[in-house]
Amino acid sequence: MFYMEIKQWSFNNRLTLEQCFNNKYFSFSLHFFEQHPGHASFGMSVFNLSNAIMGSGILGLSFAMANTGIVLFTVLLVGVAILSLYSVHLLLVTAKEGGSLIYEKLGERAFGWPGKMAAFGSIIMQNIGAMSSYLFIVKYELPEVIRAFLGLEENSGEWYMNGNYLVVFVSIGVILPLSLLKNLGYLGYTSGFSLSCMVFFLGVMIYKKTQLMNGVHFEPHPDDEEMCTPKYFVFNSQTAYTIPILAFAFVCHPEVLPIYSELKDRSRKKMQNVSNLSILAMLIMYMLSALFGYLTFYERRIHSCAELLHTFTKVYKFDTMLLLVRLAVLTAVTLTVPIVLFPIRSSITNLLFSGRDFSWTRHLLIAAAILAFNNMLVIFVPTIRDIFGFIGSSAATMLIFILPAAFYLRLVKSLPLRSPQKIGAAVFLVMGIVFMIGSLSLIVLDWIHNPPGSGSGH
Repeated sequence: MFYMEIKQWSFNNRLTLEQCFNNKYFSFSLHFFEQHPGHASFGMSVFNLSNAIMGSGILGLSFAMANTGIVLFTVLLVGVAILSLYSVHLLLVTAKEGGSLIYEKLGERAFGWPGKMAAFGSIIMQNIGAMSSYLFIVKYELPEVIRAFLGLEENSGEWYMNGNYLVVFVSIGVILPLSLLKNLGYLGYTSGFSLSCMVFFLGVMIYKKTQLMNGVHFEPHPDDEEMCTPKYFVFNSQTAYTIPILAFAFVCHPEVLPIYSELKDRSRKKMQNVSNLSILAMLIMYMLSALFGYLTFYERRIHSCAELLHTFTKVYKFDTMLLLVRLAVLTAVTLTVPIVLFPIRSSITNLLFSGRDFSWTRHLLIAAAILAFNNMLVIFVPTIRDIFGFIGSSAATMLIFILPAAFYLRLVKSLPLRSPQKIGAAVFLVMGIVFMIGSLSLIVLDWIHNPPGSGSGH
């Protein structure tokens, strides 16, 4: 049976059987691709991928809308979602024809060691950035929740109100144990609960907007001097962060292949349906979150806060529902961190320990080292906006645009170079390169004129 699989692949890709059998790595990868059984159901896979997409990016979208306007933001949001779907399609086709469900191995097959390192570096950067942004929320929001529960003053000074300590405790007590699960599919239960928390967050935002419209529980912020109206098109120095924030919010590509490998009765079409449903659900949530967050707080200078919960705090100082929202968001991002950690550990394992048997000790130590590094970043990096912007412009662009298109062009041999599919992938690749150079340049210019940490908000 395995011989027939090799023979068919050699025919499809114009290689001799000898070339196929001589490539021991490829033979193993193809066998793994065809024979490795998955355990996660379709629904669990949708929960996991949706949770991997959502994360903390949802909190930066009202900031993005405030700096682009409603119409321009909507166009950009839908555009990035469509491009992300196309990118997943390229990645799944490449994985099938390239004979591997591991991003780095696809890179190695396509471009050798440089391709492998490009995939490894991009996955590490993107997921470290995502984990850091989640832990930022824990650092700044958990002390506020504890303060509200205990009825403490704002500058009470207790050691357990220090966000840096709390991040370490949450990492050790909650995130690390969940990260020790051997299979990603089991996290579908926590993913479902995490998504429920974010749906609650969205519901509260819509409810608060309704309250403001009815004139209920509305107290102008003392710093407000003039009233504004919602803008449909906006261009300013912060607009440069919009597409990177959107790219950061939709990137899920490091998780696509691990989730694909765990999918029960997997097929490319089935995984594409998982991706379609997940990205569509997140597109709707993102649009509603950004719109209602912006419409609720445009009068309260939402542009001063890159993270929406801080804007909530400016208007509602002591609000029970806001406290519940904070708890929901904290729960959601905390439960998302283990899902994001899986691809990082997988990348490190495949780079440094390829071919070795599974080891629980190594499994634990790599997870602990990743969490320790992220904790250090969260303690010393000034703002969450800088993570959204820089990671979105560099690693997220590599994972959404550049790498899937480049691997597709190199590894998919069943289509001629001048086919519409290959031409589309080439255009996609060029688009990604232009976008990365342009957005990074604009963000660096903004950092020069407005150094990180000089503005307000987190």
